[in-house]
Amino acid sequence: MRKRIAGALGLTLLPAAALASVGGGHEPFSWFHLLPVHIPQYVLSAFMIAAMLVVLSLAAVGGKKTDDMVVPEPRFTLRNLLELIMAFLLGIAGDILGHHAKKYMPLLGTCFFFILFMNLLGLIPGFVPPTDKMNITVGLAVIIFLSTHYFGVRENGVAYFKHFLGPVWWMAPIMLPIEIVSHLARPLSLSLRLFGNITGDHMVVSIFLGLVPFVVPSIFYGLGVFVSFMQAFIFTVLSMIYISGAVAHEEDH
Repeated sequence: MRKRIAGALGLTLLPAAALASVGGGHEPFSWFHLLPVHIPQYVLSAFMIAAMLVVLSLAAVGGKKTDDMVVPEPRFTLRNLLELIMAFLLGIAGDILGHHAKKYMPLLGTCFFFILFMNLLGLIPGFVPPTDKMNITVGLAVIIFLSTHYFGVRENGVAYFKHFLGPVWWMAPIMLPIEIVSHLARPLSLSLRLFGNITGDHMVVSIFLGLVPFVVPSIFYGLGVFVSFMQAFIFTVLSMIYISGAVAHEEDH
């Protein structure tokens, strides 16, 4: 089990830079405004989180091979913490995706950590969470949307598209529009849910921090940490469900 977790951990965090979406527009003040060049803070924050995840991954793996990481370290370290989180995600993915869940963990694990750290960044004064921008959440949702169909075609070939037509041929004219709308609604749902919850949560924290700068905001900071974890978790679990539906035919054999 630890060998599976170690292998997934080594593959999971490194592609984070590929998920750094592009944002734009006019944003409120942040520490990034002190830079001599004007780049939207959402872009800088997203790439900063991506770079940090790459560094964390390299620090946790430490150049070790998967076989060398099977034995746990004797004390609580960054690697042990990441392995605990990966074990949790891998267990859920195994229930949803079956025994081939590990091969989908690089994408799913990266999404989880990327979204989590972007959410948590908004709790630091002077920073705005990148997930507070639709450019970021839509970009993440589109990646999951495209990956879902890629995995479906990879596992089932052209036969993957048969499930869009329904169980019998004469239902195809009815089922095809329904399936298309259903699948197109998925990235919309993922992006709006993440954007809305994070925007609302951090707005509440900001309001109470401005009204009562002592003691009271700590309660909402705790709530903000919880929401940050939950939204990253929900996004990841829904992604697992979508991928499971795409590869279900292959898994059933």
